[in-house]
Amino acid sequence: MGLIFDQKRQEMVQRLRSKGIRDERVLKAMSVVPRERFVAAGLEMQAYDEKALPIGFGQTISHPYTVAVMTQALGLNGRERILEIGTGSGYQAAVLCEMGARVFTIEKITPLAQFAQQRLKAVGYHFMMRIGDGTIGWQNYAPFDGVIITAGAPVVPENMQNQLADGGRLVVPIGHKERQVLTLYLKESADSFKKIEIENLKFVPLLGRKGW
Repeated sequence: MGLIFDQKRQEMVQRLRSKGIRDERVLKAMSVVPRERFVAAGLEMQAYDEKALPIGFGQTISHPYTVAVMTQALGLNGRERILEIGTGSGYQAAVLCEMGARVFTIEKITPLAQFAQQRLKAVGYHFMMRIGDGTIGWQNYAPFDGVIITAGAPVVPENMQNQLADGGRLVVPIGHKERQVLTLYLKESADSFKKIEIENLKFVPLLGRKGW
């Protein structure tokens, strides 16, 4: 079975290349992380298909392309401090860990957080996790070199911008509940951000005080 998943992983990477993913560090990480370990039982053979899969509680594990394009937007070189809002099953956090990032991740739904924690530890990744409202961030460990929000937000949570280091990057889907624009914010100074719209994608709604 391991060889089958190895083959599926390589096929996924080739597909990501064809869809425009150019960051070799992202592609290498996704060629290693066992995505099949982060999906619901019974869906392992679909883990590398280009589609979102349910993980319970109205949440999903994002398409491989979505994970790749969001990670690529962070522009990681290694050892950055990254805050992830919305741990989900833990796959995005695993990719970040594989790339050498110091990951701080927050999940609002307790059973999902427990699932992710178990899977991440089983695969051998080290991370910091908190269960609670991710939209208020994690001030105790700020500032972060990057913030990645893995659910659609109506507006940019101000807390996230304040907890971002100068020169840092915030990747977040912004828009309506049914459709959002994946957006990159580059923090040029304490009160100056450069906004770059990447593409239209669809995410589950961001839940919390600063979400829906």
